[in-house]
This record gives sequence, C-alpha cells and structure tokens, in this order.
Amino acid sequence: MRYRSLGRTGLLVSEICFGAMTFGGKGFWAVVGAQGETEADRLVGKAIEAGVNFFDTADVYSEGESERLLGKALASHRKDVILATKVRGRVGPGPNDVGLSRGHILASVDASLKRLGTDYLDLYQIHGFDPLVPLDETLRALEQIVSSGKVRYLGCSNLAAWQIMKALGISERHGWARFDSLQAYYSIAGRDLEREVVPLLEDQGVGLMVWSPLAGGFLSGKFSREGGPEGTRRASFDFPPVDKDRAYRVVDVMRAIATEKGTTVPRVALAWVLHQRWVSTVIIGAKSDEQLADNLGATEVVLSADEVKRLAEVSALPAEYPAWMLERQGSERVLK
Repeated sequence: MRYRSLGRTGLLVSEICFGAMTFGGKGFWAVVGAQGETEADRLVGKAIEAGVNFFDTADVYSEGESERLLGKALASHRKDVILATKVRGRVGPGPNDVGLSRGHILASVDASLKRLGTDYLDLYQIHGFDPLVPLDETLRALEQIVSSGKVRYLGCSNLAAWQIMKALGISERHGWARFDSLQAYYSIAGRDLEREVVPLLEDQGVGLMVWSPLAGGFLSGKFSREGGPEGTRRASFDFPPVDKDRAYRVVDVMRAIATEKGTTVPRVALAWVLHQRWVSTVIIGAKSDEQLADNLGATEVVLSADEVKRLAEVSALPAEYPAWMLERQGSERVLK
C-alpha cells in the first residue's frame, strides 16, 4: 500500500480508502449493501491488514448504523487510522434535522462521535451544498468544532468549483479552518471533474477523495451492451449517471488491457484513477472478501505510457467552451 498527502494537511492517507456505505442495510441504503457486524469487522480487519489507514462513512448511511458498525470495527485501531464522516443529509423527521445550519452541525457532530465511539474526528465533511444557509454561517460553525477539538480537519463533498473557491476565500479572510479535501465522483467513465474542479484543487492545494471510481459498478466488467447480471447494485440503482455508449467503448479498451496484463477490468479502472496526479485517495466499498481483494489489487497494476494514452483517448471529454479557447490562447504563452 502506498500513501499520499491529503491536501495541505500533512496527513498521509492510504491511496485506497475504505468506504462503509455498505454497512447497515437500513432504509434507502439497503440497496447499496447490508453488511452486519460480523461482515463489517472482517472486512475492516482485512483492509487494515492490507495497509489501509483511511476509513470514510456518513451520518445518513443506513440511518447512522454505518457509523456505529464502523466505529466498533475500528475501536482497537483508532489511534492508527484516519476516520472521516459527513454532515448535511436528513437524519430525522423534523424540519431542522437536515442541512448545514449551526444547530444541525453542532448536534450532528456530537451524534456522530457517539455512534463512532470516539472523542474526535480526523476529517469532517459537508456532504453537499445547502442553499438555505450562507456559507459563512456553515464555515463559522465548522471552525467552532475544530477549535473545540472535536474535529481536526475539514472537507467538502459534491460542490461546484465556485462554491469551493468561495468557501476557501471566506475561511482565509476570517482565519478559520478551511476545506482541505473534496470528496467527489470521478471515474474513467465520468471525467467531468477535470473541466473546472481539478484545476482549482491543484491551484489551491485541496486533496481529492474519489467516490464511485467504478461508476456504481458499471465498470466492474460485469456489464456489456447485451446487459448485466440481476441483483447487482447497478441493476437496481442506476447511479451515478453515465454516457453508456461512451462507457462501453471505455470498457472495451479496459477489457483488452486487462487481458494483456492478466488482471481484471475493475483493477484497470481503479488503476487509471490512481494514475491521476491530483487524486489523494480512491474510496472503495466491498460486500465480500473477494471484492475487497480484487479492488485492493489495483494498487499493484502499473499502466504503461501507451496504455494510459489508449485509455485517455477513448475516455476523453468532448471539447467545451471556455476550455478550448483557453487552450488556444494559452498555447503561445508556453515556454519551449
């Protein structure tokens, strides 16, 4: 296992992060996974044995059960791991049991700490944007929980580039703790992040945590133009959205490379993401020992320059303004 810096924090996190979204199986999240305590303990133990030191969950996953199961599985390893969770989603029936208000953040962090069985969180992330709450109000509340010692670092998830930059500006102006990481969807079948967000992350020193690097299972190698197996997550929950025609062309090239290298399609898909310099860590979820082992094996796959080129070409984003104009105008200002 290799380790990478998470933004400017100085924290070294494993390039594979274990995501606990499959733990619990309650409510809406049952379609994603339903691993109970025994399975959670075993999978977390195997991940730690493989060198994983980064674990991610959220208060909304399985109505808090994911946090409880992950916290129990990590109890004897707490000082040796980086533990992350999130706030923003609905956690109760009340009108204020959702969002990024000061009240909801302060109540939610205490609830998460209790479920996880710890007195501090290494990384606390807002799970999305809240249009009802000004960013400075949210950021002031986050600064408060960092100052109190309950949280060490802050992150965000699923934000647009302008929202991230605005938040960074507010934090810098007030001298508050800032967002050191972004958790976002990114895969070889969904490279939209490269248009605006990736340049921002590199410029501002914000780490990237990738969620759904296999596009919700679409890049697992189980799906083809003829269809896919029943009972899979993708079959019952078609998310995140992908351009399927383009994605199938990508899978064709990945399958050919996997055959040439004697490996699997998902390992090639994960290896491609890990080859991108702006990626800090890739979050994987696992329902079985075999799936976990296969995903962890991606760290051993080394893509040649020609293979990277083939994958880049088949998955390339279509040209979009203003990117093509910036490239055209900037070409003459590049020193030879």
